[in-house]
Amino acid sequence: MKKWFVTAILVLSAYSFSGAQDKGFGLGIILGEPTGISGKQWLSATSAIDGAAAWNFGSGGYLHLHADYLLHNYDLIKVTEGRLPLYYGIGGRIGFGDKTVVGLRGVVGLAYQFSGAPVDAFLEIAPLMDLVPGTSFHVQGGIGARFYF
Repeated sequence: MKKWFVTAILVLSAYSFSGAQDKGFGLGIILGEPTGISGKQWLSATSAIDGAAAWNFGSGGYLHLHADYLLHNYDLIKVTEGRLPLYYGIGGRIGFGDKTVVGLRGVVGLAYQFSGAPVDAFLEIAPLMDLVPGTSFHVQGGIGARFYF
């Protein structure tokens, strides 16, 4: 009886992880500008909040934190396996270095959601408008991947 119970738990656990990139919480890495740890929490089937704690190598280097509200469009790009939504959104960012910078961040990207695996891979570009200590414009971008729990 115990053997059947353990087997059922393992099968249900594996099933719950498969194809779960549009719900739950994902954690992974982002490489580019900035480079660090990336997280994403789904709010619905098409909306999520993502963020990163990362190192920005530009302008002398500084700790970069950002959070974005994202919307996902699954109808724009069709693929034969998995899913490839275009996502876009807006958020904020803080940079801690020689001086503290605070600004707004727009983001546009693609996130490939693998079929049958709790993993996504993404590519994004993010125009920035810093407001503190002065107004300036930048563009950041990166690639990354996340595992969903």
